[in-house]
Amino acid sequence: MEYIQAPATSSQGHILCCTCGVAIPPNPANMCVACLRTQVDISEGIPKQVSVHFCKQCERYLQPPGTWIQCALESRELLTLCLKKLKGSMNKVRLIDAGFLWTEPHSKRIKTKLTIQKEVMNGAILQQVFVVEFTVLGQMCDDCHRVEAKDFWKAVVQVRQKTQHKKTFYYLEQLILKHKLQQTALNIKEIHEGIDFYYSTKQHAQKMVDFLQCTVPCRSKTSQRLISHDIHSNTFNYKSTFSIEIVPVCKDNVVCLSPRLAQSLGNLGQVCVCVRVTSTIHLIDPNTLQIAEVDGNTYWRNPFSSLCHPRQLEEFMVMDIDIIRDQKLGSGAGMRSNKHALAEVWVQKTSEMDTSQQYHSRTFLGHLLNIGDLVLGFDFANSNINDEYLNKMNPHHVPDVVLIKKSYDRTRRVKRRNWKLQEMARDRDGMDTDDERQYQDFLEDLEEDEALRKNVNIYRGEKQNCDIGDASKIPVESDTDDGAPCVSLAEMLEELSLSDATGGEGVDMMTE
Repeated sequence: MEYIQAPATSSQGHILCCTCGVAIPPNPANMCVACLRTQVDISEGIPKQVSVHFCKQCERYLQPPGTWIQCALESRELLTLCLKKLKGSMNKVRLIDAGFLWTEPHSKRIKTKLTIQKEVMNGAILQQVFVVEFTVLGQMCDDCHRVEAKDFWKAVVQVRQKTQHKKTFYYLEQLILKHKLQQTALNIKEIHEGIDFYYSTKQHAQKMVDFLQCTVPCRSKTSQRLISHDIHSNTFNYKSTFSIEIVPVCKDNVVCLSPRLAQSLGNLGQVCVCVRVTSTIHLIDPNTLQIAEVDGNTYWRNPFSSLCHPRQLEEFMVMDIDIIRDQKLGSGAGMRSNKHALAEVWVQKTSEMDTSQQYHSRTFLGHLLNIGDLVLGFDFANSNINDEYLNKMNPHHVPDVVLIKKSYDRTRRVKRRNWKLQEMARDRDGMDTDDERQYQDFLEDLEEDEALRKNVNIYRGEKQNCDIGDASKIPVESDTDDGAPCVSLAEMLEELSLSDATGGEGVDMMTE
């Protein structure tokens, strides 16, 4: 609708339109609305058909020149985006009002009704209402394009650990899943001795590096490679590489510390067992129950390596055990573990049961072992170890056998296991056939270590064979018939399937 807004005058008379002769109130143009409309169109030059670009993957609109913003239909943000498309052509008129006209949500059309004013002939102010139709065109944004390409990356985080067991990687995977850090990665590729995370921006890669440095003891290096350079705009395109090296020590490894490091940790024994790897390395002295933690910086200043790998552990049977009640520590000693019991044991290899060869050892597993139990340990007496610090130790201070963990029937434990873990979607390259056994070792470690389970999301599985009863009465760690630890129902989570709960559209909304 168009009309003339005339300034107020003292005369209330009428005049004739200079074109058609119709009586009208006086106005500066001396013309009626119909005649003035044929003479002047104030919306001239404003496009009535405009296109906007929309990314179907992330549901964002392009705001020129290169910004993608999230806008809901008929929202204030979308109206602002549409008006900015007309800003250059509306600099000679005054915008009075703007709003949306309803269209089908899937019509790929957005209609806006605009009200504008402009001064025309002899100072008359003409107001006009018209409709601008915006056509929604599909265009994939740069971020989604990189995700679909899976190899168009600008930063990569290379995580490495030079060990023969992947317990630390399995634990790290669960931490990443718990904090949902895998969602920003374009691609995750598992290779020998490590895993690579590819990102579209350097900021996302730096966030992963900061998380790893707070989660596991490691050190990092950063490098970048020049891809292209625009001499006109002085723009550089780099690909960044973050190299993360995790300490080469895993849970249940036997290590030999340097004398200087052992003394700084409270006169700890040089031969220790790694009971856990979190943000620090947790060590225990099997002779005194002293415990200590070694962070990443301390390790790289005084490095030590594992004396054995899991395949070298042998099975022993406990022939006799004697709990040590009163153990006095020397001056300057550190903290002792309250979760373990010190004991002297006589053990015999299960492969040498037809002989009389037995070994004497001190162990921190006195609270778990009984006569006749099977236990895994490392045989120092019959091993050839090439270690700098172990070779310099007094042979009388080197134990014959170091016991690591109690052994249970794995087949029965797998059948009773009524829980599961989530896994990251990743590309596997050159996988070892021993990975399944290592993964089962990690699951058993979760069952045996309550502190380790607190940082992991454990989901309820299909099997319900474990006798666990009422969840409110379940202890944190319950035992099965053969004494093997079992994860309680109170620690499990129900796995949520978004497709079952809200359908396909709900999945998109929740993952956005």
